[in-house]
Amino acid sequence: MIDAGAGGGSERPAWLEKETLLQRVVKFAVFAVVLVAVLYPFVSVVATSLASEQDVIKNGGLVIWPENPTLNSYRTIFAGGVVTRAITVSIGITVIGTLLSLAVTIMMAYGLSRKIWGSKFFLLLALTTLLFTPGIIANYLAVKQLGLLNSYASLILPVLINAFNLVVLRQFFMGIPQELLDSAKIDGANDFDILTRIVLPLSKAVVAVVALFYAVGYWNNFFNALLYLNDASMWPVQLVLRQYVLQGTPLGDVQLNPLLGQPPPPQSFQMAVVVLGTLPILLVYPLLQRYFTKGVLTGAIKG
Repeated sequence: MIDAGAGGGSERPAWLEKETLLQRVVKFAVFAVVLVAVLYPFVSVVATSLASEQDVIKNGGLVIWPENPTLNSYRTIFAGGVVTRAITVSIGITVIGTLLSLAVTIMMAYGLSRKIWGSKFFLLLALTTLLFTPGIIANYLAVKQLGLLNSYASLILPVLINAFNLVVLRQFFMGIPQELLDSAKIDGANDFDILTRIVLPLSKAVVAVVALFYAVGYWNNFFNALLYLNDASMWPVQLVLRQYVLQGTPLGDVQLNPLLGQPPPPQSFQMAVVVLGTLPILLVYPLLQRYFTKGVLTGAIKG
């Protein structure tokens, strides 16, 4: 007699079953469609940024392969100084904002992960911001009352802590074995030593993911700059990018520079600014990819 239990136990899981030829073809087709849908806009943006005026006119503004590639758009951007200054501003805001947000979020998450007085109240207060967000007018009035208008602090302090990132870090810190922390206390370590020498080294993956979330948020944020910065010379690159896309032409100091010759076509100039605006994040993602994958999967597997 055949043991049904043994026979059932020998069956392979569904995701390990051998694929048929039709299944492989379907998966390959779906993957190919997704790959083309992702790469096509990016290739078009880069190609258009390198296109000459003849290429833009010939292809109706959407260039896939420039026949006469040129770096005139990029030379125009860096010669004008507006985008160069805006990129410097964005890098400064992103680096300083990410470091400050990480420091405050880590300290608050570690405090809320310990059994201290009032931790539940402050956690509930943070979670409330996920459900009820203030409106634009309330935010603007708060920034104005604090005297932060037309300052870079208005782009950092109002978004210093993200409640979602706080919860992610807190849950990870709570998963660290309490025995490990207790043994450190017995050896004479205080809370700061425990955080910096034990908790953070064990939390590199999730901290890298949270840092990436903060950095992308600071780099891509243009709406707060539009609300709080009245001086155009203080604008970050994303706001300058928005103005260039809406206007379709470079700013005045670029057009009037006699050393540049004929200005590039508006489409090439716009796409060149888009490339410069997205390039830093594209360079950061591969460096944090292994930490990102590990951090996303943290807590999914229980051992």
